[in-house]
Amino acid sequence: MKAAFYYGVGDIRVEEVPVPEIDDSELLVRVKACAVCGTDNRIYRFGHFKIPSGVKRILGHETCGEIAKAGAKVERFAAGDRVAVAPNIGCGSCHMCIQGFNQLCPTYQAFGISIDGGFAQYMRIPAGAIGNVVQIPDHVSYREAVLIEPLSCVYNAYKAHKTVPGDTVLIIGAGPIGALHALLNKRAGGRVVVADISAARLAAVKKYGADCVIQSSEVDLKSEINRITSGRGADVVVTACSVPEMQALALELAGCHGRVSLFGGLPQGKEIVALNTNLIHYKELLVTATTGSSMLDFHNAARILFAGNFEIASLVTRIFPVEKTVAAFEYAAQGLGMKALVAPDGLEALA
Repeated sequence: MKAAFYYGVGDIRVEEVPVPEIDDSELLVRVKACAVCGTDNRIYRFGHFKIPSGVKRILGHETCGEIAKAGAKVERFAAGDRVAVAPNIGCGSCHMCIQGFNQLCPTYQAFGISIDGGFAQYMRIPAGAIGNVVQIPDHVSYREAVLIEPLSCVYNAYKAHKTVPGDTVLIIGAGPIGALHALLNKRAGGRVVVADISAARLAAVKKYGADCVIQSSEVDLKSEINRITSGRGADVVVTACSVPEMQALALELAGCHGRVSLFGGLPQGKEIVALNTNLIHYKELLVTATTGSSMLDFHNAARILFAGNFEIASLVTRIFPVEKTVAAFEYAAQGLGMKALVAPDGLEALA
């Protein structure tokens, strides 16, 4: 099979390797789609502590496909089943796991990080990760199902900042994650405002629920939010970007009793942000943050997506073969469109 291996910072090589062997308790998935996430690009550019030097790894954790082979002891799945795979695998017995927060397990494993992921033609599902596999109904395409994982991360944040009808929700960042935030917060009854420096992305995000957009490279974002909210500030502010300055500014943009969601992780070397904590104190702000998603979040996001009450497939704006995985990373990093997708079996396999 063809697989894109990460060898180290800035070094991904596509190689021809044997299809993984599985034992009686494992699954082999023929990958139909694997989307590029910001986390993938951060690993590509800065590395990851769970990928030690000298270890090569197939990245990719937003994955779906068809079961090519099921071990004799696997009861819930069979060859031919269409499935999506949640990435994070907890130990099952630590304090976080027993509460259902498998993504916060101190010894977690993850596809595309500590276990080979989806930028390949086939992916092995070890026995301990069978519970991470979710069946896809026939009416849902792979192009849609590959978005369950990022939607689950957005859903996790949405639970924390608790948008209610009538809230003004400011989303800073009009990329694919920002679009998913817009979608969920609009469904919750919020008035959704999206800010970004890219006019093209702002135009695209309107179809996902943005009531108005602000091109922050052309106007002062704080002045615009004051104008839109009659000086009250936003009820919810989501930093759907990896820009340190936006985390600090979010506290200024939120109104009294506002909720600020620090969603986007920051690049290595830029993690320390000076926050005016008096704004938190005197405006009685609730500052929240979430990382990844639990299995419950993944299942809830799947149910939302499977219900088909919104159009989501158009978030995928460019599709690449495995051989062009690096080009997919570059496309995603440059913000040229929305979501980049690697489809090992080609465009026709995404139905």
